[in-house]
Amino acid sequence: MSKKGRVLVAMSGGIDSSLAAVLLHEQGYEVIGMTMKTWDYASSGSSKKETGCCSLDSINDARNLAVNLGFPHYILDIREEFGDYVIDHFTDEYLAGRTPNPCVLCNTHIKWDSLLQRADKLGCDYIATGHYAKVREENGRYIISKGKDLNKDQSYALWGVSQESLSRTILPLGDLTKPEIRKMAEDKGFYELVNKSESYEICFVPDNDYRGFLKRRVEGLEEEVKGGEFVLEDGTVVGTHEGYPFYTVGQRKGLGIALGYPVYVTEIQKDKNRVVLGTFDELSRDGMYVKNLVMSKYTSLDERLDSVTKVRYNDDGAPAVIEQVGDTMKVFFGNGIPAIAPGQAAVFYEGDDVVGGGWIHSSFNQQKIKNEALSNSI
Repeated sequence: MSKKGRVLVAMSGGIDSSLAAVLLHEQGYEVIGMTMKTWDYASSGSSKKETGCCSLDSINDARNLAVNLGFPHYILDIREEFGDYVIDHFTDEYLAGRTPNPCVLCNTHIKWDSLLQRADKLGCDYIATGHYAKVREENGRYIISKGKDLNKDQSYALWGVSQESLSRTILPLGDLTKPEIRKMAEDKGFYELVNKSESYEICFVPDNDYRGFLKRRVEGLEEEVKGGEFVLEDGTVVGTHEGYPFYTVGQRKGLGIALGYPVYVTEIQKDKNRVVLGTFDELSRDGMYVKNLVMSKYTSLDERLDSVTKVRYNDDGAPAVIEQVGDTMKVFFGNGIPAIAPGQAAVFYEGDDVVGGGWIHSSFNQQKIKNEALSNSI
């Protein structure tokens, strides 16, 4: 065995995970490649050509790279556990009126656990992925932080990885940028990787039509939920919709309603099959409650902390004061932010470091709460 140890590398067949394996191989680690089969594309019901991390081409690309560099490669079939956990959760969240984030859930509850279980069987000291993020040990804690390439930073997707898992995780691309990775692939003659298109879709919704996926997944759903009310913030009914699971907070396009001014989905009321519409200003919230916390930099927060908080993957983040109460984080945005969607992940940063994260439970407007309290007291 290499003096640096044996590492199991998650290889999707794309340029990032492939170069992560190459770098570790060159650094002297004993590399074993692993490609995870999470989804059977044919079962999606889509007519789109098979692409992405679970396609046969991607699996073969990962295997060919391993063979060419002289290290073993295995395929790990986790379709059953992926479907039972990630896809069922995805469906259940939409039916509950929330907006799920399956990629974060998959990273934290399926891929890392599956990799570590197989790593133990193969005698691997570490696991590695091609994520653009960093992990370090400091004061007995394993801390995730932003990658060098802020345009590709993926620390948001890793907040839920446990301390035990992080202690055995290597992220070789954390100090590199995407252009540097592409140049490196060119210099090494991996032209097929450089020219390979990247997929940003949910693997089990390859056509990006989550509505169609839900209709195929839940028999009779369309008939059960259609005909609900579109209402304004004051409760005024302004039309009917196709069913509450087919809308998300912050949505503007595809509403099928014209009011003479731009409106957005501001709230999903599942029990009433109502979709609340409002202006962009009405979409804004002062704060939120985040539950099911996983803390990274600190074990817990004993006092309020100034942070930058992200409420979605492509979010730049906004200044916020966070306060932990048990397994709930109260988050206060000084200027308010739009489109806080229950079901999405929220991640709290101190500088480049991930303090922790969790799932958005609900949002609030402090002034609205004060006004309602005043009205009820009169």
